[in-house]
Amino acid sequence: MSEVYTLRIPAELKKRMATLGVEWGEEIRAFIEARVRQLELLRLLEEMEARAAKRRTRIDSTQLIREDRER
Repeated sequence: MSEVYTLRIPAELKKRMATLGVEWGEEIRAFIEARVRQLELLRLLEEMEARAAKRRTRIDSTQLIREDRER
């Protein structure tokens, strides 16, 4: 099922768009889909960073490596 989203643009812009012979509905739909995917990925990255920040250790990794090599 689909929904209708109305967009108001200046008359001059609509005239310019009409001269280009582009399927603007398809162009706008593709742009919105790509932008939504991009924003979802950004949100996912932010969530992952927040989770990673909670799991970070407060120990210097070089110290752990040195201890492991000495064993």
